[in-house]
Amino acid sequence: MNIIFGGEQAEQLKEKFTLLELDTFTFGADGPEVAAYCVMESIPLDKMPMVEGWKLMHEALIKNYQQQNWSSCNKLIGQLTGTWGEEMDTFYDELKKRINELEQNPVDNWSHVIARPLGQLF
Repeated sequence: MNIIFGGEQAEQLKEKFTLLELDTFTFGADGPEVAAYCVMESIPLDKMPMVEGWKLMHEALIKNYQQQNWSSCNKLIGQLTGTWGEEMDTFYDELKKRINELEQNPVDNWSHVIARPLGQLF
């Protein structure tokens, strides 16, 4: 799996590859929001008929996550785990952990945007 940052780069690649939005980041105190995308390079031919449905479910997952609709997120994660040749499972596992934490310990003024110091990705 390859990850790219920024909508401009995503636009350039979306004609050749399936792109899945992941998280949104800010870098530095006043940095702009930058979306991260997974570039799905090799999808087996026998899975191609399912790709559009998986992509729509993934997009719904990201939208529900941003809107804090945890119940829908959990259902979608259950449906998506094991798809994409299992390449996305670590991302889905991470989202599930975050959601479980937020369900147990809600945060006032929560934002889906992940703030990082300038120069630090993870």
